Amino acid sequence: MTNINLLQKALDASSLRQQVISNNISNAETPGYKAKQVVFEDILKKHLTNQTNFEGNRSDARHMVIGRPSIIPSASVVENTNTVMQNSGNNVDVDEEMTRMGKNSLWYYTLTEQINSEFQQLSIAIKGRS
Repeated sequence: MTNINLLQKALDASSLRQQVISNNISNAETPGYKAKQVVFEDILKKHLTNQTNFEGNRSDARHMVIGRPSIIPSASVVENTNTVMQNSGNNVDVDEEMTRMGKNSLWYYTLTEQINSEFQQLSIAIKGRS
């Protein structure tokens, strides 16, 4: 697992989170609508703590796999069915969604800066300093 792959998955999760938040806000007045959230960080943390770093080298496709290849999990969308904010059964809290949107925007910006840094380091390693 490389840093760039991990950052790409985190950017994908942040982009999905932005779409889900926007959808929640759009449906704030829809009767019976249940807010959704994106789960990524908890899934990633669980994956990283359960992961073994040991992986055997297969020189032939017929050889048995030793260890597990490092696959980064994807984000998933879950529906919040536990709360009700309105008499219509809708549970979207617009203030909370706007806070999440701001936090997610900052997180996305941080991830893009980090991935830019990774690419700059690769560029320096390939070309050398100019």
